[in-house]
This record gives sequence, C-alpha cells and structure tokens, in this order.
Amino acid sequence: METNKRTCLYDKHVALGALISPFGGFDMPIQYSGIVEEHNAVRQHCGVFDVSHMGEVTIKGPDAEKFVNHIFTNDITDAPNGKIYYGLMLYPNGGAVDDLLVYKRGENDFFLVINAGNIDKDVEWIMQNKEGYDVEVIHESNYYGEIAVQGPESEAVIESVLGIPCAELAFYTFKQVEHEGETIIISRTGYTGEDGFEIYASHDLTCKLWDQLMDSGKAVPCGLGCRDTLRFEVGLPLYGDELSEEITPIEACLGIFVKTDKEEFIGKDVVKKQKDEGAPRKLVGIELHDKAIPRHGYEVLSGEEVIGHVTTGYRCISVEKSVALALIDSKYANMGDPVKIKIRKKVFDGTIVARKFYKKSYKK
Repeated sequence: METNKRTCLYDKHVALGALISPFGGFDMPIQYSGIVEEHNAVRQHCGVFDVSHMGEVTIKGPDAEKFVNHIFTNDITDAPNGKIYYGLMLYPNGGAVDDLLVYKRGENDFFLVINAGNIDKDVEWIMQNKEGYDVEVIHESNYYGEIAVQGPESEAVIESVLGIPCAELAFYTFKQVEHEGETIIISRTGYTGEDGFEIYASHDLTCKLWDQLMDSGKAVPCGLGCRDTLRFEVGLPLYGDELSEEITPIEACLGIFVKTDKEEFIGKDVVKKQKDEGAPRKLVGIELHDKAIPRHGYEVLSGEEVIGHVTTGYRCISVEKSVALALIDSKYANMGDPVKIKIRKKVFDGTIVARKFYKKSYKK
C-alpha cells in the first residue's frame, strides 16, 4: 500500500496535537483546537495554514506565454509582472483537469500553483501538451513549502512578526523578496474569503516562519477542516466537489475566468458553446429550512424528481444556517425556487439562494 506523503511541517503539527488525516495523498492536519475556533480566528483575527502539499510548476522559455494560454482558460497575454490569474486547465470535453493560479514572474516566466491531489496528473497533462512549444517545464513541488496567513490581522502579523513588508501588495499580486538569504514569493491570495497572504519558501525557511508565527501568539494554527468551511461559506470551489473532469467551469459558474474571446485553448469549443447557449447543469446555493446537514453526494429533488446532487454542505459557522452547494439541472436553477435534499431516508425542504453564504472581506 502506498504511504501518504508528509509536508515539511508534519512534525510540528504532531507536536501541537493536531488531528491528522489523509488529504490529496498527504497526511495533513485537519484541526488543532477545533474547527469552529479556528474558523472564527481567521474570520476575526489571524490564522496560519500549512499548504505545503500544493504543487508548483515553473514554465519558461520563448513560447511560455503562448503555451500557458494554450492550456489555461484565463488570458495572460501581456500580463504585468507580479500579477496572479485564477483559471483552469480543461480536457477537450470541457471537464476540468484542475483549477490553479498562474503567477507572472517575468517575460515568458510563469509559476503555476496546482492542487495537491492532482500534482502528478497535472504535470503529466502539461508535459503531454507542450509538444511544438519552445518551453522548459520545471516541477518544483518538492522544493517549496507554503504557508497561508489569513484573516483581517494577517498583514500586521506578517510585517511585525516575520518582518516581511507586504502592505503594498494589491489583491492577486505578488513579489519575490530576499529573506533570510533566499528568494521567497509572497502573494496577497488565499482561500478563505478574508484578507490574507501565501508565502512560498524552502522547507527549512517555511519551518522557521511557522515557528516565528507560533511563538508570537498572534496567529492561530489552522487545519484543513476550517479551510473547507471558510472557502465554502464564500462560494469558492474545491476540485473533486464543485469541479471535476465531469464538471465544466461554466456549469460551476466560473465563466468569468474562461476567456472564450482569446484565440484558442484546450476545451474552448465546448465551454464557448455552453457560455453562449447555456450549460445543462448549474451550481446553486441551497438553504435548508431545518438544522439537518446536507453532505456531498446527497440527492437534490424537485417534487419527486432527482435534479442533481450536493457538492458541499455544512451547518454554516459564520451565519448559523444549514446550506449547500449543489449541481442541478439548469431548468430548475431559479433563485427562490423550492427544492428538497434527501438526507439518509428523510427529505428536507430548502430554497435556492445565492452561492455565497457569507460576504467576502478582501483588501483590494
């Protein structure tokens, strides 16, 4: 049996008493003090996550911009250095290989951040499609550690505790800086709906930064449990739930990141047709009228007819409602319409609502 990988911070999680569980091929901390406490720390103060399981790939060379545009749905043509783009890599049928971030480091020099559970598949996909392009693909996942410092106090904590200036960074921008004798990347990004930053550094320096944050008492260690509740409340997708090789970005309501007016990209024909004519399914929010908790895979009904399934569901921590994201037949996806969710053997009434259950607080 294949053993799970461990990040450079694994021993520190164990020492802090974290509950460890497999995620994306890694043994990762799910919670320390508890999901609710950690969730609220990020919403109100500052939390820090180990996200070293994420993958990193550099693409550079004369055709790098052209090649990244070929495999990526967003348009990075003439992007300014220091800008970050969210988007997807698609199969020819429009399904998602993965969703990812593309950092523009320099002319024909791009840094891609990919999901942990998809690293091998993504790298293979990139390598398969680079024929005919003059590019170098460098897989750097084993070099980088990554921490996410998130919450309304994150800027002050990074500047005062780590001594890394970051106040000037706008949302979805980054810079490379010299810190402790090496070049690190710091970006104003995150996956929580709060202001926050992500820092990419060597394993040794990542451990040092983590220790400084823990010793300061100004940042709470947070596990992947609350990372999921935080992203869910603000309607951010998770690959494997709201996105998959069977779900297109148009169905997942991510059309804003799919630039069908650019010359070409893999999967363009299918998603352009869906964007122009409508997709067969649509991701919606559902609020239950009860305290029951909907979970991934539960059936959604209109009357007696099954019209789709729950992709993620929780009893929302920030707004105290039972809510779900669900992928349903588009003809039933009308705001305010009544639907039902089957939870085990019982059926619970709900209403279609907006996909964001909590207002984002980004610093633009």
